[in-house]
Amino acid sequence: MKIFIISFLLFAIFAFSEAKVFTKCELVKALYKAGIPKSKLRDWACLVQHESSYNSKAKGGPNKNGSYDYGIFQINSKYWCGIGKVGGDCKINCNSLINNDITDDIKCAKTIYNRHNFTAWYGWNSKCKEKKLPSISECTL
Repeated sequence: MKIFIISFLLFAIFAFSEAKVFTKCELVKALYKAGIPKSKLRDWACLVQHESSYNSKAKGGPNKNGSYDYGIFQINSKYWCGIGKVGGDCKINCNSLINNDITDDIKCAKTIYNRHNFTAWYGWNSKCKEKKLPSISECTL
């Protein structure tokens, strides 16, 4: 019985801490549902592919300035979110960007996009800008 309880607890801990790696189509559907225009979905998919490989729990850094990048969009802690507290221009705790619910991630990414377009993301600049974008034709919206 003890082995069963220990096994169950270990499974529960692993299941709740496991990162969600989205498929391209899951991401595209979530973005579209959040109001991203169809004409921009390929850019967003490319950005996420090259920033986090669709991993909702991606965390990068420390960067040269001591900041970190959080979540599926790799949102930077220097400007956009607060480490361990609500902060930044998105008024969000960075840790809330590294879970499987990407609703708040999308909201913050849209704030960044509205100020800087895609140029705020190095992954988009180096891998997507003026390059062939991934097809999303297989993704039903």
